[in-house]
Amino acid sequence: MIEFEGLPRLHQPVLLAAFEGWNDAAEAATGLADHLLEQFPGDRFAEVDPEDYYDFQVNRPTISVGERGVREITWPATIAYSTSVTDGPDLVIVRGIEPSMRWRSFISEIIGLAFEMDVERVITIGSLLADTPHTRPVPVTSVASDPQIAERLGVELTRYEGPTGIVGALTEGFTRAGIETLSFWAAVPHYVAQTPCPKATLALLRALEDALGLSLPIGELEEESQAWERGVNELAHDDEEVAEYVRSLEEARDTADLPEASGDAIAREFERYLRRREDD
Repeated sequence: MIEFEGLPRLHQPVLLAAFEGWNDAAEAATGLADHLLEQFPGDRFAEVDPEDYYDFQVNRPTISVGERGVREITWPATIAYSTSVTDGPDLVIVRGIEPSMRWRSFISEIIGLAFEMDVERVITIGSLLADTPHTRPVPVTSVASDPQIAERLGVELTRYEGPTGIVGALTEGFTRAGIETLSFWAAVPHYVAQTPCPKATLALLRALEDALGLSLPIGELEEESQAWERGVNELAHDDEEVAEYVRSLEEARDTADLPEASGDAIAREFERYLRRREDD
């Protein structure tokens, strides 16, 4: 059950969804949701009742001491926020933890929320571990599960077959419900997946910029990304086996990227550059 704390009035909102867990390598996806809420502080207006969907032995609640010295418990939850982007659309940001049970009911709840808010487009965000070098731009795959949407928006039609997480299940559910849905996936180097990867979060932010056709504030993501890359460089420098592996990934990536050194990739970068010039 979704508990509403009042319904915000939004104009043609876009719903953005990200979940901790299997779909969130190096916290890149939820990092994007958190970044947007930092840059555009939103109002919390709804929460999915955690009692119905979470195993509290898997996702344990946390206890803390409040300002008055009273101990408080915070339960795992999926929360919806509303916010507005400067010169852009209103956003409904759904930020949560992958549920432990009753996925189909959970998906129905989130789809019902989208219809309640008259959402026109959904963008689901995920990140995965991959054989990609940390020294190159983070690959972000933009996909749709509906052939007509994929063709109209110029993104890939997903061909993935295999186990899926709540992001994939939600994407399929939204598509079946007739809501235009895109999914962005950032590829995180698997050999440094233990810590947050701001470089992947930044790549997802830029993919979102392209999808919305506007410039979004970067905040400290650029500096954090550079610091992250320097830290991984130091790790590779101290371990010759890791350094050699990174070099092999770089060669494979550079070879694969050669045909795309011009064309659409350069056009996207130029459009992004122009948008940022206009904002300065």
